[in-house]
Amino acid sequence: MSATSYDSSNIQVLEGLEPVRKRPGMYIGETNEQGLHHLVWEIVDNSIDEAMAGHAKHITVTMHSDGSVSVFDDGRGIPVDIHPKTGKSTLETVMTVLHAGGKFGGAESGYKVSGGLHGVGASVVNALSDKMQVWVHKDKKVYSQSYQRGIPDGPAAPTGEKTDIHGTIVRFWPDATMFTTVVFDYDTILTRLRQQAYLTKGITMTLVNEFTGAKYRFFFEGGIQSYVHHLNRGVDTIGDGIFYADKNLDDIQVEIAFQYKKDDYSERLISFVNNVTTTDGGTHMAGFQAALTRTINKYAREQEILKEKDTNLESSDMLEGLCAVVSIKVPDPRFSSQTKEKLVNPEAKGVVDRVLSEKLYEYLQENPKSAKAMVEKSLLAARARAAARSARDTIIRKGALEGMTLPGKLADCSSKDPSKSEIYIVEGDSAGGSAKQGRDRETQAILPLKGKILNTEQARLDKIFANGEIKNLIIALGTSIGETFDVSRLRYHRIIIMTDADVDGAHIRTLLLTFFYRYLRPLVDNGFIYIAQPPLYKLTKGKNTWYVYNDEEKVKIMESEGVTSEGIQRYKGLGEMNPEQLWETTMDPTQRKMGRVHIQDAEKADEVFRTLMGEDVPPRRRFIQSRAKHVMNLDI
Repeated sequence: MSATSYDSSNIQVLEGLEPVRKRPGMYIGETNEQGLHHLVWEIVDNSIDEAMAGHAKHITVTMHSDGSVSVFDDGRGIPVDIHPKTGKSTLETVMTVLHAGGKFGGAESGYKVSGGLHGVGASVVNALSDKMQVWVHKDKKVYSQSYQRGIPDGPAAPTGEKTDIHGTIVRFWPDATMFTTVVFDYDTILTRLRQQAYLTKGITMTLVNEFTGAKYRFFFEGGIQSYVHHLNRGVDTIGDGIFYADKNLDDIQVEIAFQYKKDDYSERLISFVNNVTTTDGGTHMAGFQAALTRTINKYAREQEILKEKDTNLESSDMLEGLCAVVSIKVPDPRFSSQTKEKLVNPEAKGVVDRVLSEKLYEYLQENPKSAKAMVEKSLLAARARAAARSARDTIIRKGALEGMTLPGKLADCSSKDPSKSEIYIVEGDSAGGSAKQGRDRETQAILPLKGKILNTEQARLDKIFANGEIKNLIIALGTSIGETFDVSRLRYHRIIIMTDADVDGAHIRTLLLTFFYRYLRPLVDNGFIYIAQPPLYKLTKGKNTWYVYNDEEKVKIMESEGVTSEGIQRYKGLGEMNPEQLWETTMDPTQRKMGRVHIQDAEKADEVFRTLMGEDVPPRRRFIQSRAKHVMNLDI
């Protein structure tokens, strides 16, 4: 037996907010840029709780020039009287004690529904901030309290100021030792506030940026109807308008809006619980899909659009081209994780199902033109699904998608461990040849692509299976696609897009990203997609050589090392490099520069892909024109 003792001295007791600083990921998910912005969401969620309870009409977020962020709401103001259980002011209790706040007192003492963990969120933000200050405007007085990394500087006390307003201001300076970055992004916060304004009808949301002087204000009377209209702007839609349902059933408020896009095959489902985004859906979305599928099938049967011999339309048929926003408000929401990505309340499924079934059936009966267009859209999707399945089955019968016959162009790696293996998707045979010669054969596979692949933004699976280059890519990755997609069968955990540093290379990169985003989205979500960054220049002086990746770096080295313009080589293509140079600059894991592709804002990503790769030319022209001034040394 081990002589090591195991007693009370081995047990670490964390008091107050120490657990948050010890394990911040348990409370905010990550400590990167996403986690940093989660601090803002927690405080804003508290203000939205006040708004949903009918006590606030205005919420203002200010990005201060010193790097801090403040959130103001004109609600009742956090109580400042002494809390009976803690013996401290309620303000201090809310800001420094986990699991203290308006959410936990029930409808009588707190909030009937709550988006954030009101109180828990504020205390977590306080713990992860270098400094926080709160001002409460209440009963004609202003009360204030400040904190250092969650510890109060002193008790909450009146400032002596008189005020005619009411509400709360929370200002915090994030702790740089807790995060990989403490720089807030204006567009990220702007998008979130716009979204919240759609979800809370009649509330004014304002964002102020002290760095630039920019000020943006949102107010939407139409709620999520306006949100769907915003998501579908610039896109042809079917039917006479946006379907909308809003009903309270069994103390659950259900609000649903959706509209079908005409020539778009991608689905767009956005869901919320108490104004919090549920990125992984949950029971409310299961109820939505069940009701949508059953009700459209029922209507199609009654109208004899679906004949007796026809099989029912599947859920995937109904979702093709659908843009939907589902927002529910639940008194006691339960999520699968602290960051609230998936709802698990079983009662939500039945309530959403019943509300949508009733309201959608009424809508289909009262709007026959829209109903017919929706059914025909789903029937077209069903036919395409059958064609894609036939094409896929043909390929499967040949053994291709099962990995039995890897593409002849693929130079595979020796390792069979996906976590150690990576595949370079390379533009052209010339670059492919250099990459194959220069690679580490143990862990690096090379797949050259011939020309530009199919634009998959407007393509269905049957067209994708017919494209040789994409088929080779699917086979090489090993995951299959569509209904048979399985991320666990991925053969490489780093999929690296390596294209030339010119316009054609950028276009090929965008085509590949479009394909991954639309049809192999889990590969993006799980961080498997990377972009290689080859050098733009090779600078030489005597026996010294420098590879540089941007113009600023080039100028700096020229000035510091005395490199003349005659010693500068501009790389326009990967094929211009010999195998040793390509390995040294772009493929050597110890020296290469790569960017991992991640989706910071799904709504923005969807819009960018639709703009760049869709059929509508004017939005693409405006997109390019608005950004042309930022492009330097463009090689055409």
